[in-house]
Amino acid sequence: MTDPTIDDADAVTHHSPEVERELKEYRRGADEILREQELHDRLLKRAEQGRALRIKAGFDPTAPDLHLGHTVLLSKMRQFQEFGHTAIFLIGDFTGRIGDPSGRNATRPPLDDDQVRANAETYKEQVFKVLDPKLTEVRFNSEWFGAMKASELIQLASRQTLARMLERDDFSRRYKEQRPIALHEFLYPMVQGYDSVALEADVELGGTDQKFNLLMGRELQKANGQDPQIVLTMPLLEGLDGVQKMSKSLNNYIGVEDTADDMFGKVMSIPDSIMWRYFELLSAQSADQIHELRQRVELGGNPRDIKYELGLELVARFHGASAAEPAKEAFVKRFRDGAVPDDVSAVEVTVGEGRALANVLVDAGLTASTSESHRMVKQGAVRLDSVRVEDGRQLLEAGNTILMQVGKRRIASVRLVIG
Repeated sequence: MTDPTIDDADAVTHHSPEVERELKEYRRGADEILREQELHDRLLKRAEQGRALRIKAGFDPTAPDLHLGHTVLLSKMRQFQEFGHTAIFLIGDFTGRIGDPSGRNATRPPLDDDQVRANAETYKEQVFKVLDPKLTEVRFNSEWFGAMKASELIQLASRQTLARMLERDDFSRRYKEQRPIALHEFLYPMVQGYDSVALEADVELGGTDQKFNLLMGRELQKANGQDPQIVLTMPLLEGLDGVQKMSKSLNNYIGVEDTADDMFGKVMSIPDSIMWRYFELLSAQSADQIHELRQRVELGGNPRDIKYELGLELVARFHGASAAEPAKEAFVKRFRDGAVPDDVSAVEVTVGEGRALANVLVDAGLTASTSESHRMVKQGAVRLDSVRVEDGRQLLEAGNTILMQVGKRRIASVRLVIG
């Protein structure tokens, strides 16, 4: 979906040191800011008026079982809160009560009022580990859609054309492939867009896959006489394999509800190649602080020590400051107190652009065959940097050195190279 107010001339033309400091944080990790000049001007205007910006992000009302990939938007909202702005955590309970009438989306079942309320409470338990409750509004879109008449909803739908809706990639693809599109699906972008009107949002955050819906909010706000919201899209966070997006189904996730020890261990297992991505998308440290960490590594510092800092920060966020250092000590103790002998062999394995763990274990001399590798993984006997793995098919990338352990006695420090 395109927006006629967005063009290539989006550079900031007026400068304020304080506003530029804010923008530097908001740019960090973002995929796009549409339009940045508007955001700059609005920050200046709001500073003069003494009113905080309203930063909106919508979330599905199904029972949350969050992992760190889900918290990318929350972390960006927290950055806005650090500068005094208001985060609007919007729960789409109106659409949640409808579910997916086409029956294709099993993850979006219709919910009753009691389920929505229960899920909202579960959300709060987790999201306020990231967001500042004092600067957060929790809203439900049934507040305005529940009272909306059918005629008003039809009038809302009249604001857009079928051609405009077919600009959305998935609609266009399904239409060309002659796969059915239910009429209610066209209403979802309109509903999300109207949420921004009802909330008078200044900025809306979403994943890159939500760009069409976010731009719809701009159009509907303009049609209703409001200043159009700024759209800020965030990329999808890669999982522990460093390749595919974080997902429970792929078993490459760090769960918000993971124990402190497991969370720290999983952070330590992420490939060095995506460590900075985690800092940019999840850390509360400033862009300048992260730059200093990068310099430490460039000057010869051990990436492991930088991961320690990330692990401590994330454990403290989700489990409290008192849990962070013990989680690190437990991780270190697994190596120091006999878990890893002093004479660990160091081997080098060629993985090219990526090689399955089961094959790497054979190449490193830790198993006799890929079938044994898979069997040992299934038995829970394989660990990478002390973290138990559950899929021998996961790809390992070059550029990392990983402590691999099969059972109690087969251990090696494996350096992965392209060849």
